[in-house]
Amino acid sequence: MKNTVNSFREAREQGKRLAMLTAYDYSTAKLEDEAGINGILVGDSLGNVVLGYEDTISVTMEDMIHHAAAVARGAKDALVVADMPFMSYQASVYDAVVNAGRLMKEGRANAVKLEGGVEVGPQIKAITAAGIPVMGHIGLTPQSINAFGGFKVQGKSEAAARKLLEDAQAVEEAGAFAVVLECVPEKLAQMVTSKSGIPTIGIGAGAGCDGQILVYQDMLGMFSDYTPKFVKRFAQVGDTMRRAFQDYILEVQEGSYPSREHTFQMADEVLEKLY
Repeated sequence: MKNTVNSFREAREQGKRLAMLTAYDYSTAKLEDEAGINGILVGDSLGNVVLGYEDTISVTMEDMIHHAAAVARGAKDALVVADMPFMSYQASVYDAVVNAGRLMKEGRANAVKLEGGVEVGPQIKAITAAGIPVMGHIGLTPQSINAFGGFKVQGKSEAAARKLLEDAQAVEEAGAFAVVLECVPEKLAQMVTSKSGIPTIGIGAGAGCDGQILVYQDMLGMFSDYTPKFVKRFAQVGDTMRRAFQDYILEVQEGSYPSREHTFQMADEVLEKLY
């Protein structure tokens, strides 16, 4: 059954938890889709875990379109959400609508995600007015990491908590169909969720949200540059891959691969005629 904006809303109404993961390529998206994932985020985290950037700020629209289209080809039932990269929507409402449209038309996404609260309300409103579903993202917003002074939990003071509540309300009122809460204290995330009329998707925000999302390389142990506190390793795929690479190298070096079962043959009489 195809996951849609409406099915996300229905899941919240029925008390069903939503599971989301990131993906950046066809093969991974296909595997996640076959597993039954509700939504796939083509995150600008691809800058860190795929392209090797130090942050997400360097990710371009062309990067996002390229990877979103690959994911869309692999996802049959999952809702595909594409991140709007840094400075693709902050400068003006016009830029926001045009770039969101590109992610839908060229990237084949089902929805877009952008970071920010009250300050991006006009952009969310304009994008949704253009018929493009928007997922919000508040709390720790990686594109603003320089302003935050690092990766820090958000909303711990009274003023910061009130700002988070205001941001959640603004995002909903502007027309977002869901909102990501990143690195938010559990009780505050529960409060946001209880006051919200749209699904909340947590990442480092506790179990009280309507759904959860993780970077798939994190939860599979494939990315080890750093590991956020909120990440649970569901498998050590990175170790398995490393051992497989080592086994392959060894067999190539000693000549045991490829063996006869992996090799094509021809008739000896045909070969003899070539001498």
